[in-house]
Amino acid sequence: MKFLLILSFVSTLLLSSSECNKKKTNSILKGRLEIKGICYNYTIKLIEGSLDTSLITAKWTDENTGKNYSDVFGLAEACKFPNSIKEGEEFNFIVDTIESEPCIVCNAYYLPPSRKIKIKVVDN
Repeated sequence: MKFLLILSFVSTLLLSSSECNKKKTNSILKGRLEIKGICYNYTIKLIEGSLDTSLITAKWTDENTGKNYSDVFGLAEACKFPNSIKEGEEFNFIVDTIESEPCIVCNAYYLPPSRKIKIKVVDN
């Protein structure tokens, strides 16, 4: 009987921990569209919130303009990003962990940061 109680308690702790991690991963962050490169080669700056530092580029230089940026990442999935967001505009987002169909964009290239994140823009 004690074994079942302990097992039940451990299961509850694991589920609670899993839910906390899920909420932390999907916390609302604020970003700014720094570069709206051709064919959705977008560069986004993390303005508010925290992300695993391995997901963003701490310091990056745009090879086309020579301008330096900090705490940026490239857009990993273009089809879900609203076309209405303009360069310099801030928006809220979450890291999108839901699998989706591949999306097709044109082949022109504007070199964004090498680290890319799949995000979903959300309302306030």
